[in-house]
Amino acid sequence: MTYENSLEWAIQMDEKDELAEYRNKFHIPIIDGIETIYFTGNSLGLQPKSTIDYIKTELQDWAKWGVEGHFNAKNPWFAYHEMFAKPISTIVGGQEKEVVVMNNLTVNLNLLLVTFYRPTKSRYKILCEAKAFPSDQYALEMQVKNAGFNPDDAIIEIGPREGHSTINDEDFITAIEKAGNSLACVMIGGVNYFTGQVFDMKSITKTAHKVGATCGFDLAHAAGNVKLQLHDWDVDFACWCSYKYLNSGPGGVSGVFIHERHCNNTELPRFAGWWGQEKESRFLMKKGFKPMKSAEAWQMSNAPVLSMAAHKAAIDIFSEVGMDKLLKKQKQLSGYIEFIIDNINSSLLNQHKSLEIITPRKWSARGCQVSVIAHGYGKEIFDKLTENGVIADWREPNAIRIAPVPLYNSFQDIYRFGEILQKAV
Repeated sequence: MTYENSLEWAIQMDEKDELAEYRNKFHIPIIDGIETIYFTGNSLGLQPKSTIDYIKTELQDWAKWGVEGHFNAKNPWFAYHEMFAKPISTIVGGQEKEVVVMNNLTVNLNLLLVTFYRPTKSRYKILCEAKAFPSDQYALEMQVKNAGFNPDDAIIEIGPREGHSTINDEDFITAIEKAGNSLACVMIGGVNYFTGQVFDMKSITKTAHKVGATCGFDLAHAAGNVKLQLHDWDVDFACWCSYKYLNSGPGGVSGVFIHERHCNNTELPRFAGWWGQEKESRFLMKKGFKPMKSAEAWQMSNAPVLSMAAHKAAIDIFSEVGMDKLLKKQKQLSGYIEFIIDNINSSLLNQHKSLEIITPRKWSARGCQVSVIAHGYGKEIFDKLTENGVIADWREPNAIRIAPVPLYNSFQDIYRFGEILQKAV
């Protein structure tokens, strides 16, 4: 696509955009009377206007039915989570039996590690990316400690090569092969939260399996953002949140993927709860846990219906649009952000100041997010963006994360952002 740094071009692109109408389905924050330019869908997605009606439906059924709403509500609560199997499996590239919506992200990561990190005296190491999101770091650290190992020895962290901002996928492969029989599990963020880099999950999984390790991913920044084929990639497990690109509200419910071959293995160790029990005997209240042969077997409690109602409002929009259309527009928007930043960067005359895009330019290695290092600038550049209605994300010491989301961001958003950024620099 040939981009132009002009309002006329941005308006023309918005007029031709087949997803333009979906912007009106979301609440765009208005601060001090000005509609903001919202670029933090990678942190908290915007609220669909339909969310309130979805939640009201459940509140009304609760008022009408009380406990009988479990079976008589419009969407019976006892099986509420089952409505997500088909749409979520489409988003992450799994089978319906391989996915379930439950709990929150780090809770689910810990529950999955109970099953998929089974260390022995000789095979006990976990491999992850360096500077993973803190929740992941803490979860891995405590899993290792609880197993009786020293995290400094047991956790292998792979970081960028000297002088680079992103990680070479080959370094993951090499490190996995080097760890060999000592490696119990690979657990990586599928999309790095800081740089926006998408890792080669297929190759990483294949290499992990070659050395006898399990392989899973935290897809917090991937679900609803990039093309995923978890079943075909043979991934053992994955989990993600729903409040970023999936627009399901702060602290929204999490999703889980567990490969079919593990779902069918009822002997796998796991933490158990009532809602993981086989359906035929769940209400008999007998001793003896008999897990279902699906990802549902990892459930411990019944569905948090009000939170899931917000999730359903967003997922129904995803089902209506489809990932292919989202990914097409995503590339156009993200590419336009790059073009605008490159254009501004080329105009900077001070050799000690520059805007460096550290997100990979290769489309297979990135999604919505564009991460920029503001060399020679302090937080004042970010503050100027905020003062002028741009909601982005600042990471110390000098990084700005921007994520134009195809469901509700426009080309005019990006053009206006460019004007504000130009003045700020």
